[in-house]
Amino acid sequence: MKITLCQINPTVGAINQNKKSIFDWYHRAVDLGADLVVFPELSLIGYPPQDLLLRNRFIENAKNALDEIAQKSTIPIILGNTMMEDNKLYNCAFFCEKGEIISHYKKRLLPTYDVFDEARYFTSGSEPFVVKVSINGENVYLGLQICEDLWDKNYSCDLVEELKAKGAEIIINLSASPYRVDRLLDRCELIQSKASDNRLSYLYCNLVGAQDELIFDGQSLAYNENGELIAQGKAFEEEILMVDVKNSQTIDLIDSIREEKIYNALVLGVKDYFKKTGHTEAVIGLSGGIDSSLTACIAVDALGIENVHGVSMPSKFSSQHSKDDAKLLSENLGIDYRTISIESIVSSFEESLKTSYNGSELGVAEENIQARARGSIIMALSNKFNWLVLSTGNKTELAMGYCTLYGDMNGGLAVISDLSKTDVYALSRWVNEKAGFDCIPINSIEKPPSAELTPNQVDPFDYDVVSPLVTALIDNQKSPSELIKEGADPGLVKDISNRIRINEYKRRQAAPGLRVTSKAFGIGRRVPIVNQFDELNND
Repeated sequence: MKITLCQINPTVGAINQNKKSIFDWYHRAVDLGADLVVFPELSLIGYPPQDLLLRNRFIENAKNALDEIAQKSTIPIILGNTMMEDNKLYNCAFFCEKGEIISHYKKRLLPTYDVFDEARYFTSGSEPFVVKVSINGENVYLGLQICEDLWDKNYSCDLVEELKAKGAEIIINLSASPYRVDRLLDRCELIQSKASDNRLSYLYCNLVGAQDELIFDGQSLAYNENGELIAQGKAFEEEILMVDVKNSQTIDLIDSIREEKIYNALVLGVKDYFKKTGHTEAVIGLSGGIDSSLTACIAVDALGIENVHGVSMPSKFSSQHSKDDAKLLSENLGIDYRTISIESIVSSFEESLKTSYNGSELGVAEENIQARARGSIIMALSNKFNWLVLSTGNKTELAMGYCTLYGDMNGGLAVISDLSKTDVYALSRWVNEKAGFDCIPINSIEKPPSAELTPNQVDPFDYDVVSPLVTALIDNQKSPSELIKEGADPGLVKDISNRIRINEYKRRQAAPGLRVTSKAFGIGRRVPIVNQFDELNND
């Protein structure tokens, strides 16, 4: 029995476009000799559809598209869509063949944590579901699951065991599982144990592509009844994966190194954000620093050389090496590059504000004028040429509030906002290693990081120390007191924790950022702006 897993890249809300894509991949699978074709979770409407699910016309259009797919089906097809029943909405897997919908399965476990909010929209199914498929005169019993159903250990139940008790011989899971670091290994470990413990083959068809902040990696999987891997889909690419559970040879898991996988995820995130929002060209403020350099590399790989524009905006404090590094990066990448000085703009602002400042000392206000002048220039170019601005701030800076609203935070997409400063360095070195030369100028990597807003300024943090602490507090969700018990400097931990707390208002106004870690600043992290809870000083 040849089962085809189609890891496709749908667009949320583009029901007709997704329907056409499903038809195209379905016919490809049929031409390849498939006996059964499987598509990911909610593949007809895209994932996550969020409040589109509250619109009756959206649900009706999705139902009509499903009916059309079913009517044109020949060999069996399983795909994800919604279903309204008794005024309740369900996340379902539909089994169709020979021109009709034969049956459906209602998702039982609804994730409502981090980036997921399915209980807001869906009602849980209550029953395990097994469907009989007749292939070449032989009956095969398939147990259907949808995404979170795999993670039943978190709900103190065993859904695969229930399916086996109902006669399932093969488990098929339709999934829309977003990428994060090490997520593939988590999936593999769980699927392998499910297969071997229950002596069942387990096939996992995952979505690929990016939607807003989320990136779906594909990497569909198939394990035989011994818990051995027999098929694996590519990472970050659409693909047909043909599986014969009885005759497939075992294979070794393919997993790229961490930096390569994160980089490829971000490339897909940028590519799909532009494609699905109708943009084609990007503009980036190039400072000569490592953050904007890495962002430019990702943009070039996502959009092509001809669609990326770099702008250097030096002030009187900009060092010659920074200007040289920005120019060299642009030459290495082959992108359009221009220089627009902000000296006269900043001077004009300072002169206009001179009286109102009442002779006060120079400080953050003057520094931020420079950042906001750059922000205005980059947005002017964006408006004039319909270029989407890519902001270049990293996660450590965003956590600490070391960024300027309406200045360097301007942008339509924050490409590296979920990368710690440590990761930025690691990915930059990987970029150069892959290129075979210093595509990102070595000076950008090795020089002390600086915003260059005052003479001889350097960033006020030791990123080797601060970055891991931010990761521990945000990604690993450790408390400040835990870090202090583990030996971290109490004063530093308190300072970092306080900065994270008081700068929530900035992050709420930041461009959407691509998620690659277990806890990004975005839809999966809900912290109030008005927040006076300080664990280390909570009187």
